[in-house]
Amino acid sequence: MSKSNSTELKIAGIQMVSSASLQENLETARRLIKAAAHDGAQIVVLPEYFCIMGLKDTDKVNIREKLGNGPIQEALAAFAKDNGIYLIAGTIPLEAKDPNKVLNTTLVFSPDGQRAGRYDKIHLFGFQTNTERYQESETIEAGEQPGIIKITINGTEWTFGLSICYDLRFPELYRALGQVDCHIIPAAFTYTTGKDHWEILLRARAIENQCYVLASAQGGVHQNQRRTWGNTMLIDPWGEVLTTLPEGEGLISGVLSKDKLNEVRSKLPALAHRKL
Repeated sequence: MSKSNSTELKIAGIQMVSSASLQENLETARRLIKAAAHDGAQIVVLPEYFCIMGLKDTDKVNIREKLGNGPIQEALAAFAKDNGIYLIAGTIPLEAKDPNKVLNTTLVFSPDGQRAGRYDKIHLFGFQTNTERYQESETIEAGEQPGIIKITINGTEWTFGLSICYDLRFPELYRALGQVDCHIIPAAFTYTTGKDHWEILLRARAIENQCYVLASAQGGVHQNQRRTWGNTMLIDPWGEVLTTLPEGEGLISGVLSKDKLNEVRSKLPALAHRKL
């Protein structure tokens, strides 16, 4: 693909198996972002919690930052600028109203290192069995505003929906975002729920919204012994999985095509047929 082709855009999704070490995770992210950019990606997406998968849930509260200030945001801005890419930076913990909680936030950085977008995770995950328990509301404050970002590259505007992990189960959020070219979904799906629900939900979001979906995931057994599902994938507007990485750290990439979006929406104009 030529970068001069304004109807196409190369995008990459990074998969990590993040540890409890912030510095170690930032170094992994830096290396993988550089590899994606070297491969020609114009937009690079990190997974949820890329910067920390703590030994306990409160670890992320301890590294929270004020918006616009802090070592994680400084590193992300530098990654975007050094590689000349748009970086959709997974999620990082930002200060919340409650001093014992954080906002789980996706920040977007432009190729000049400036912050270009933000979304705070709205839906908070809760899951319990005899052997597993997750309760995000204990350490995370829910966001309130849906997130969308418009990026112009080579004179063409691309619209991206921003959502995070558990948001995937709430189709009304995606309807509220309206028509987009691609939904970006950083995630850290558990292995238990991922093996049964991950791919089918992602493909459903692509099919019903007639857009691309790029989901960047955590994928492996972490230092805290949690296991995440992985399967970072890019899906086209017809619901076809274009590329996937089952587990382990690495990256996938693919091309978003305005022509493909137009083709799907013209032959089956479901978005225009909506009644509610």
